[in-house]
Amino acid sequence: MKEEFIHFLWRTRRFDQRELKTTTGHTIEILQPGEYNLHAGPDFFNARLRIDGMEWAGNVEMHLASSDWYVHQHEQDPAYAGVILHVVWVEDSMVLQPDGRPIPCLELCKRVSMVLLEEYERLMLEEDWLPCGRSFHEVPRVVRLGWMDRLLVERLEQKTAQIERLLEYSRDSWEDTFYFLLARSFGLKINLDPFEQLARSLSLSIVQRHKEHPFQIEALYFGQAGFLEREYQDDYPNQLAKEYHYLRHKYQLVPMEVSQWKFLRLRPANFPTIRIAQFAALMQRTVHLFSKVLECVKVAELEALLTVETASYWEMHYRFDVPSVERKKAVGRSFLMQVFINTVVPVVFFYGKRRQEVELQNRALAWLEELGPESNQLIEEWVAYGVKPQNAHDSQALLQLRQQYCLERRCLDCAVGHYLLR
Repeated sequence: MKEEFIHFLWRTRRFDQRELKTTTGHTIEILQPGEYNLHAGPDFFNARLRIDGMEWAGNVEMHLASSDWYVHQHEQDPAYAGVILHVVWVEDSMVLQPDGRPIPCLELCKRVSMVLLEEYERLMLEEDWLPCGRSFHEVPRVVRLGWMDRLLVERLEQKTAQIERLLEYSRDSWEDTFYFLLARSFGLKINLDPFEQLARSLSLSIVQRHKEHPFQIEALYFGQAGFLEREYQDDYPNQLAKEYHYLRHKYQLVPMEVSQWKFLRLRPANFPTIRIAQFAALMQRTVHLFSKVLECVKVAELEALLTVETASYWEMHYRFDVPSVERKKAVGRSFLMQVFINTVVPVVFFYGKRRQEVELQNRALAWLEELGPESNQLIEEWVAYGVKPQNAHDSQALLQLRQQYCLERRCLDCAVGHYLLR
């Protein structure tokens, strides 16, 4: 058993509350259980209780065994001086305040249904991929749908830390912040940090000065990425290097180390050279990109805005000096879907929240409902359990459920777990 189970019992009142008494025989009436505290300090703040007819206001602390109070050295922490009730599974020792008075203690071990306890232990000990897999479909659809909505918003809000970091770096410039986030998305998981470094090393203002000259923009990006620091056999990269040499001195630029870019175990279409060429084409095509994203209503408009093709050289190459079968290197739809889901939707949702524009938040959520569900191993596992997402809204919620609740065995914080433990 984990201490979180005691928190769950207290929050949901899922214990026998008839004739509540402390371990020393004093009657207890719960007027307000308090605010659940996920940070340091007592587990519940601002509780209100009536003990032997006298009303008390203060904090409630919980442990599996009362002696844990001393194991955790709460007697030395002033934050616990205001505890008015100690809720434990079992009292194995009396806990005293600094002045020698005993802290009222409520023992729960004889007040919890064995059925509830057995179901909790089954969920905690279940080794299946989905702890509640055998019971998941017993949960009413309305409960599951409401929980999926909350999971999606939670997932979007968790992504705001990255946005806030870059917004602070860019001194509250949303265009620059979107530029950095978009660069990261072109790096995928393997090259997202080098891509962010590339964007940081080449300001959007410099890029926009050359918006009429796509060759110069491509030279700037490949030069800053470190790919133009050597001689090539092909004329194209050597011409890029010549152009970059001039621009580098003009803007006092410092290129990255090319060794930072990773090619290993990547499909050629995802090579950083191709993604840099595509990113350069996108940055040349439009200015004030974030403002234009905010004007889009439908996913089709976003797709038209962000779909670009590379320079003709890349139709026959994936890397400099390495010929390949001729093929256009336009940004693919599946890649764009990842950019929409992982970058565009979170930043527009966060922008709407920051500006208190509910319409923008709802539009970002509506885009996820327009997009098809993601296809990856985690989603395939959900489908194997008979849970088939209908769109990206569903697949993102399922990813959040698996990663943040199922893997961590946070069944007590999950609406599905709550229902099964009813």
